Amino acid sequence: MTHAFPPYRGSMQYRCLGCQAVYSIDELHYTCPECGGVFLLEDTNFDRLTETPGETWRDVFDARAAAKRASLRGIFRFYELMAPVLEEEDIVYLGEGQTPVIEANDTLAQRIGRRFAYKNDGQNPSASFKDRGMACAFSYLKRLVRENDWDQVLTVCASTGDTSAAAALYAAYVGAPLTSVVILPQGKVTPQQLAQPLGSGATVLEVPGVFDDCMKVVEHLAENYRVALLNSKNAWRILGQESYAFEVAQWYDWNVANLAIFVPIGNAGNITAIMSGFLKLHKLGIIDELPRFVGVQSHHADPVYRYYEEKDPAARKYAPVAVTPSVAQAAMIGNPVSFPRVKHYADQVVAIGGEEKFAVVQVTEQEIIESMLLANRHGHIADTQGGECLAGLQKAIAAGIVGKDEVAVLDATAHALKFIGFQAMYFENAFPAEYGITPKAELANAPRLLIEPARKDALEPQAYYLEAATAAADLLGLEAKK
Repeated sequence: MTHAFPPYRGSMQYRCLGCQAVYSIDELHYTCPECGGVFLLEDTNFDRLTETPGETWRDVFDARAAAKRASLRGIFRFYELMAPVLEEEDIVYLGEGQTPVIEANDTLAQRIGRRFAYKNDGQNPSASFKDRGMACAFSYLKRLVRENDWDQVLTVCASTGDTSAAAALYAAYVGAPLTSVVILPQGKVTPQQLAQPLGSGATVLEVPGVFDDCMKVVEHLAENYRVALLNSKNAWRILGQESYAFEVAQWYDWNVANLAIFVPIGNAGNITAIMSGFLKLHKLGIIDELPRFVGVQSHHADPVYRYYEEKDPAARKYAPVAVTPSVAQAAMIGNPVSFPRVKHYADQVVAIGGEEKFAVVQVTEQEIIESMLLANRHGHIADTQGGECLAGLQKAIAAGIVGKDEVAVLDATAHALKFIGFQAMYFENAFPAEYGITPKAELANAPRLLIEPARKDALEPQAYYLEAATAAADLLGLEAKK
């Protein structure tokens, strides 16, 4: 029965990308004890899945789209491809996944010069794509709690805002024995994002500095104390985020050869997961060709762009960078934890599809904020990272990276309302100098008062309504009916 919970069970293990050491999933692991490298999670039984034709897998996943079983409604519609060691009782589902793909209207597409669409991951439960990874990570934690009968588990993460919101939400839902602590860079998280973990009851700790400083604190805690780390060093997070790739492929009826997937790099977990997800689909014959992948970085935090800017692979050298403030706060990371994973999967993509299948572009802060405003003035709900993707698409078009017949799919990682303060700063010309943003007066928007409060108090109600309506008609240039 298609809507039954899948019978397949994999055999999963951690494998270090550095020294290739293998570790059991019965313990919490984040970095390799041998060499400090990052882990991949792999199903050693995955080749068994290749015995099922790609067409059959497409039918299975399409049929599950109608499932009303909670465990199959979200990201685990693609259970066999992600974490097939979980039991149904382990699955945490808060409505994550299956976010809409919204194509740009004709006016905006013509202005940009390409068909493109946003995948609105801001319509996940905590209003960001981070819920995909948290659903998988917390399902795995439930499995460990069940098997080990743990009575206390402290979850901890560093965050620029979205990770903390998602971690706190899922911890609150699962409840005891899980509790949530989040560590944030002081003064560098939007009020909306800060309100989320506070509202979910998490313990919120602030550290002077930037995300990389918070990450160092969290890494020390994970290495020296029994805590459950929920940053993208947690390979279960990456597995959950692969669902983005599966959903995009399914939306386009598994024909992705003419797609260009634009992803803001940030801590590099999302672009890692998306490439990994499409590679799995390709290996199983679910898709015939890979799409193009384009990572996007702000010039204020661009170590991955700098690495790939060197065209000779043998001459490339990765180096962290010092960051300066960015409106795309989730991108303000100078040393992405998942860079080794990016290189690992980008190498595979290039080996299969050629050099043109992977690129990284750099955009300015001015381009990011104005691209967000442009998108949202044409009916989208993109955050600043979504603006970063649209700016990246324009850079890629100018550089000849994207073909004329390709359809770009942009990752709007969070809801616009999470970053609404940056819109206000643009409209009010209030950006500190370090952002390097000079607002254009013609793009500003502000409410206009129709009638002074004192005038309202001086008039009878009917006269007040008439005077306000007349003022509105005059302002809008309306002509009276004849």
